[in-house]
Amino acid sequence: MPRVEPLVLTSPSGGRVEIETPVVLAPMAGVTNAAFRTLCQEQGAGLCICEMVTSRGLVCADRRAGAMLTFFDDERIRSVQTYGTNPPVVARAVELLCTRHGADHVDLNFGCPVPKVTRKGGGGVLPWKTGLVREIITAAVRAGDRHGVPVTVKTRIGIDDDHTTWRDVARIAQEAGAAAICLHARTVEEAYSGHAHWDVIADLVSEVDIPVLGNGDIWEAGDALAMMERTGCAGVEVGRGCLGRPWLFADLAAAMSGGERLTLPTLGEICRTVRRHGELLARQMGERHGLTDLRKHMAWYFKGFPVGGELRQALGMIDSFERLDELLAVLVAKAGADCPYPAGVLGRPRGRQGALRRRVVMPTGWLDDRDGRDLDLSDAELGYSGKVA
Repeated sequence: MPRVEPLVLTSPSGGRVEIETPVVLAPMAGVTNAAFRTLCQEQGAGLCICEMVTSRGLVCADRRAGAMLTFFDDERIRSVQTYGTNPPVVARAVELLCTRHGADHVDLNFGCPVPKVTRKGGGGVLPWKTGLVREIITAAVRAGDRHGVPVTVKTRIGIDDDHTTWRDVARIAQEAGAAAICLHARTVEEAYSGHAHWDVIADLVSEVDIPVLGNGDIWEAGDALAMMERTGCAGVEVGRGCLGRPWLFADLAAAMSGGERLTLPTLGEICRTVRRHGELLARQMGERHGLTDLRKHMAWYFKGFPVGGELRQALGMIDSFERLDELLAVLVAKAGADCPYPAGVLGRPRGRQGALRRRVVMPTGWLDDRDGRDLDLSDAELGYSGKVA
């Protein structure tokens, strides 16, 4: 495949963000903080989106929301995803992201499948209310445009096969001046199960003039190329595929440049990456909190390696660099620094998967009308966190 063109995000007044390599790190709760974004950027990710923060949390100056908006000085593009159900609150949140947090790009989330969010009318069922969604996107785009900051939209195919919403959201996003749209090619009912429907991404490309990003089932660089060739999308967004594999972006960057690369680090090299990840987390949060955060990554980093249950459990309980170094040394002594990368885990799903849901939980009568502008859905933001894409 020839070299892929850069992805250009443009606000209505001409604000511009150019992404040389159209490969995006998807926002993932508890994962895409400054430390992990740095690892992925170093490997070649063109755009790394901060984990999602709610618009209400931003406007109300929630301490946790503020902590999530930590950026390192060497991050090339400050990109943040937000989610909200009230147009004025979303607009104010975008304003704050631009003026107080230096955001260069804002993404709007309309895709969360978590039942505690959808049962209140939020997340992936919100697009059913096209009147409200139009006001949210329009308000966000206008707020960003005042500062030359492009706003993009991420959504799913729909609630289920009988209640699709992607076409409506795409039309609204384009008419409102959104810079691009990303489609996670699954329904809310499917959540993260089964296979992504790339054919719908191709249909979306044919429906709009703004750039389309494809998301879903990109586990290797070849998957990204296949998606782009089959759908015509302008770029890809990668979530679960890079968990414990930030070097996947090196393979993706090479593929987008017309080359070919398959990074297969040895166990020793992965241990060094884990150590560096811990250092970056400590830089962001301090040693104790940073290494506590690192625990969740251990199973992903060492997936397929002969770690053993006892050592794996110990790695999931680290709280100091001294203990981390001790355990990594034990692992290397046991399996060998040159232990090759387990080929059996390549091209396979990582992170959450689950099964098809028997039904999507929604408020009573949710499907009865498509407008929604008279609804108060503020409860749909309480306790919300973006999930692994």
